[in-house]
Amino acid sequence: MMTPHTADTDLLRRAYGTFPSGVIAVCGLRDGGPVGIAASSFVPVSMAPPLVSVCVQHTSTTWPRLAECPRLGLSVLGSSQRGVCRQIAAKTGDRFADVAFAATGEGAVLLHGAAAWLDCSIHDTVTAGDHDLILLRVEALRIHEDVRPLVFHRSGFHALAEPAA
Repeated sequence: MMTPHTADTDLLRRAYGTFPSGVIAVCGLRDGGPVGIAASSFVPVSMAPPLVSVCVQHTSTTWPRLAECPRLGLSVLGSSQRGVCRQIAAKTGDRFADVAFAATGEGAVLLHGAAAWLDCSIHDTVTAGDHDLILLRVEALRIHEDVRPLVFHRSGFHALAEPAA
């Protein structure tokens, strides 16, 4: 057993990467255009009230812009959206070039091709180390039953296998 040290972030990142997770895009409208980030730290939190969470690094330059949006769209990315995920996560360039999306009247941005959409408002923010834990209240949702989710595991993207008959 090894003890994690703050200086050994590679070991810690690899250990965290052994846990497979889905990938979401957190997006909203700012100044008339879409703004977004990708995250694999999405967690359902509560049924009543309906709460989910996502973790965002303090170094994010996009989150402060999203935090001011009245509503945020969480798109559970589909297995065909590896490229979209990389694009939304990019540090430079147009993150939404050729990305199909819909915007709600309240400003949530929802990506086409996602397995599910959650239209959320910020419920609370908790500082947690070098990240903020953002609690989001689900205001509306839609599930796309025919779309299989994108899975992130060991720093790579994967698709779930079809269930055995």
